[in-house]
Amino acid sequence: MIRAVVFDVGECLVDETREYGTWADWLGVPRHTFVAQLGAVIAQGRDYRDTFRIFRPGFDLYLERERRAAAGCPEVYGEEDLYRDVRPALARLRADGLWLAIAGNQTVRSGAILRRLFSGDVDLIGTSDDWQASKPDPAFFERVAEAVPAQPDEILYVGDRLDNDVLPAAHAGMQTALIRRGPWGWIQQHDPVADRATFRIDSLGELPDLIARANAEGS
Repeated sequence: MIRAVVFDVGECLVDETREYGTWADWLGVPRHTFVAQLGAVIAQGRDYRDTFRIFRPGFDLYLERERRAAAGCPEVYGEEDLYRDVRPALARLRADGLWLAIAGNQTVRSGAILRRLFSGDVDLIGTSDDWQASKPDPAFFERVAEAVPAQPDEILYVGDRLDNDVLPAAHAGMQTALIRRGPWGWIQQHDPVADRATFRIDSLGELPDLIARANAEGS
């Protein structure tokens, strides 16, 4: 039985087009050039932070985020950056009696934005900064398991990445849903490892029926 659903943030709930655009601007790089290089780095199986280092050797993402914030340019996203299927999917899953959470690699500032956007819509919002553990570190998924009032195999973790979401969540004993959107979702979709996901989806709107069907078959 799936009793709880936990969502990643970037490219699962939030369209990061604007965010990557602001990073390109911060680096002084044309936006299409930055995104093209990001895709190449992902396709090569490298850490996405290498994208920044290509344009600025020695780049430290954490320190640069703080510099942006100090300069009045912190990460910013809002209702207009949410994928259109997010609100309807959350509402239906909650109506179906599922426990809902959001948990991803996010800063304290991003966590505050998430809490403003989703107050009352989910039962928990946790971030890597809150927990001092980042995906794909097993410690992150241990924190998820500790916070969710269900057994690990009753938790469905939803994300767009194999390396950060599906594989480590499955290793922690959770069920997983891989959503095909964003750079990772499209680039990694043909990797044979993607078949390890419990569900493969193109929209969060598919989840309520998939979960209901799986629970009915398992009851």
